[in-house]
Amino acid sequence: MGEPRRPDRVAEAIREEVATFLAEGAKDPRIRSFVTVTAVDVTRDLRHATVFVSLLGDDADKQSTIEGLASVASHLRSRLGKSLRLRNAPEIHFRTDQSVAHASRIELLLAQIRTEREDAERAANPEASSGGESDTSGAS
Repeated sequence: MGEPRRPDRVAEAIREEVATFLAEGAKDPRIRSFVTVTAVDVTRDLRHATVFVSLLGDDADKQSTIEGLASVASHLRSRLGKSLRLRNAPEIHFRTDQSVAHASRIELLLAQIRTEREDAERAANPEASSGGESDTSGAS
């Protein structure tokens, strides 16, 4: 019964350990962007861990940082094996997390839809927005 939850617990422990490792300052000069570990996905057999990171910086810095993270993955793997006391430490794969950019895009589209809807309502019913003001000024 506890088995399905083990990958989740290991994923959370890996997320914390990777975040600590990056906060202490990974020793690869290619890691130039500000890196935030957003999530970790671990396979059921615990052999592979995909670490999702959010990166700040321009595209060149982001690309360089991903390359730097890939190069420190083997060192990080051995560190995880020792700190988490795993018999076989998972292979680490880094991926950029697109969820923040995706959420931002959704917010932008929703705001655009709201604006278009308000514009359409004003165009369909011009008396509601300006007519009420003229009635008030005409009654005075």
